[in-house]
Amino acid sequence: MPSKKSKPTKNRQQHEAFLPLLFLTFLLWLFYRTIFHFPVWFDESIGKFVFFALPVLLYVSVSGTKEVLASFSLAKLKPGLLLGLAIGGLFGFTGVLLGVLSHGGTVSLMPYYLAEWFWWELFLAILTGFFETLFFYSFVMVVVEQKFKHLSFYKQIFLVAFIFLLFHLPNIFARFEVRQVIFQMILLFAFACGQALLFHQRRNAYLLVLVQAIWGMVLLLNF
Repeated sequence: MPSKKSKPTKNRQQHEAFLPLLFLTFLLWLFYRTIFHFPVWFDESIGKFVFFALPVLLYVSVSGTKEVLASFSLAKLKPGLLLGLAIGGLFGFTGVLLGVLSHGGTVSLMPYYLAEWFWWELFLAILTGFFETLFFYSFVMVVVEQKFKHLSFYKQIFLVAFIFLLFHLPNIFARFEVRQVIFQMILLFAFACGQALLFHQRRNAYLLVLVQAIWGMVLLLNF
């Protein structure tokens, strides 16, 4: 009869390659973001497919961890999109409100959806949300929960958010002035914690993809 510790031990052995793969992926991503300066569309499609999607697919094929891709089940598509629209709508309202306050209370109604660039930017935002949800939550968070069972729930959330932030640091330092870096780091860390909480509650990748895409568009349009 197996002991109670046999399952956690099996999970740790199953995920022995997690930390080396994560570290190697980070180093390659850091090198890519530091040395190369491709267009945004290339980074968000080809770049993130190579550095985010391929490591996940490799890990799944080697470790046999079925839970990694379970959050992308087709049965979760409709409820994920509906809830994503609802939560994204709250982000949109909050973003518009903050945008109005930052412009001295002036409201300007602009039909952004009629602009040629709007749908292209939305497509890129969805691509970003897809690859980052796949990597940081369907992959990293699922493995963290299984490999680091000794950590409390909130420590697991903070660990996932820290990994999310770490991978975004090259972009933050490249795009923002030094005085803005701390604010951007806090903003991204808080967002990653919120996404991790959503994933823990719903286990629905489509929800996170849509929330991140809308969140990104809100920041683009209002700030």
